[in-house]
Amino acid sequence: MKVRGGRGLYGFRIGILMLDTVFPRIPGDIGHAGTFPFPVLYYRVPNASPTRVVREADPALLEGFIEGARALQASGVQAITTGCGFLSLFQRELAAAVGVPVFTSALLLVPTVARMLGPGRAVGILTVDSGSLSPRHLTGAGITAEIPIVVAGLEKGRAFTRVLLDDELELDVDAARGEHVEVARELVGRHPEVGAIVLECTNMPPYAAAIREATGRPVFDITTLIRTVYAALAPAAD
Repeated sequence: MKVRGGRGLYGFRIGILMLDTVFPRIPGDIGHAGTFPFPVLYYRVPNASPTRVVREADPALLEGFIEGARALQASGVQAITTGCGFLSLFQRELAAAVGVPVFTSALLLVPTVARMLGPGRAVGILTVDSGSLSPRHLTGAGITAEIPIVVAGLEKGRAFTRVLLDDELELDVDAARGEHVEVARELVGRHPEVGAIVLECTNMPPYAAAIREATGRPVFDITTLIRTVYAALAPAAD
């Protein structure tokens, strides 16, 4: 058997474009490599702060993300995702910039999840900041007006959104979990038509099990999508 070289690294199928942050990354978070049962390759986009990505939706960041996507492709990854669900705003541009599949956000799951539900049911979306999640983000993910959604954000809490968007060094995991459960329960309490929940934020998957237990609804997140894409790329023997 003969094999060819040409790259410095091998064995990575999934590449992840990361924001430029210092806040903690716990198991389950997209930025914790132990979250995945397979290797992933990270690329940190300089100056892509949570404020610029989430609160400002700064279009000047697109060039840096395109550069990162091309670098990941050159390193041999077969699909690329991102470390922030708000990057659905750049879905079209990033997909056009490289020759491998790009899935910027768990929000891309919403149209599929909606089709799993019966008439009169809606998809609940939990987001890090509902005030910053605009129609442009939804459109970028293929969420059209006829797809029934209900959005709830964690921006009123003190343990999760503040730490992430202000890029703080310390996270109270138990308090963050409590905030997720509280907001999720309120969501389904006010909107019992919600039949499933999609977590926009890539830092929310560590709390998915608690949300599922608290609401009785299936919960989808970016790790759900990453594992699905990996299965489509990897031979069954992997």
